[in-house]
Amino acid sequence: MRHADVNTAFARSRFPHTLALMASNPSTAARLERLPAVAGRVPPPGSWPVGCRFADRCQHCTEQCTAGPLDLEVADAGSLNPSYSVFWSLAEPLRVRRIADRTEIAARVASTLEAVGLEPDAAHRHPAAFSGGQLQRICVARAIITLPKLVILDEAVSALDLSVQAQILNLLRDLQDERDLSYLFISHDMSVVRHMCHDVTVLYRGQIMASGPTDEVTDAPAHPYTRALMQASPVADPVAQRRRRRAALAEAARPPSTDSGGCIYAPRCPFAMLECHQRRPELREIAPQRFVACHRYPDRTEALDD
Repeated sequence: MRHADVNTAFARSRFPHTLALMASNPSTAARLERLPAVAGRVPPPGSWPVGCRFADRCQHCTEQCTAGPLDLEVADAGSLNPSYSVFWSLAEPLRVRRIADRTEIAARVASTLEAVGLEPDAAHRHPAAFSGGQLQRICVARAIITLPKLVILDEAVSALDLSVQAQILNLLRDLQDERDLSYLFISHDMSVVRHMCHDVTVLYRGQIMASGPTDEVTDAPAHPYTRALMQASPVADPVAQRRRRRAALAEAARPPSTDSGGCIYAPRCPFAMLECHQRRPELREIAPQRFVACHRYPDRTEALDD
């Protein structure tokens, strides 16, 4: 992902806030080393910029934005060492950052476990003793124990059953209200994004295709790739599902883009024009806080609804 694209996405965000990065494979487009615009205090110290990059032009800026870094944590199941107890896994970021002594660490671990719906005695067990949903709660606890401002959630519920997914998503929303958290929510699941996120940024091969309030972007997609992602979501109607699957297979059969100077999605776009192959579209504001990079907008978007 280009740094300018990430800057554009975060410059429009508010705190607390939930911003979704959505694509067919969004995780590879949002590797941490490619997100300098978020700022943050991520070990090793000094490897990220200090202070918020948008402090001089943000209407919601406070003194904290210019005085120090924004805290950032990543909720990742891979961060749990199977050889460590839950206590040691949760205490590690506190010890590394030296933000709590031994007594404070024990108290904070217990209170954080309770905040995510687990008993304090869970701290003395190892990851193998927990279910998938409980492990995800522990990962969330590890991410929020340092009291960050921003938590990155990479496919946080994709491996869970639907009932457990709902529990974790509701937990995240409750924690956001209680702790004034902001989330960078990386997902390819449209239903999850609609439930969780205030804004969504749609990516294709690391470039922004569309961005804006989630309801507006998903209810009236202005970019063909947004429409394709929505069609990839399963529906209860088997006839509609077969029609969506045929459209997805037809798109997948088209060759991927080569860097010819045009729109990166043009070779797979069913609505591409000659201009799309010759000139890359700019990301334009088509409504307040809503952006799209498509030559078909605004005069030819009626074709998207055919």
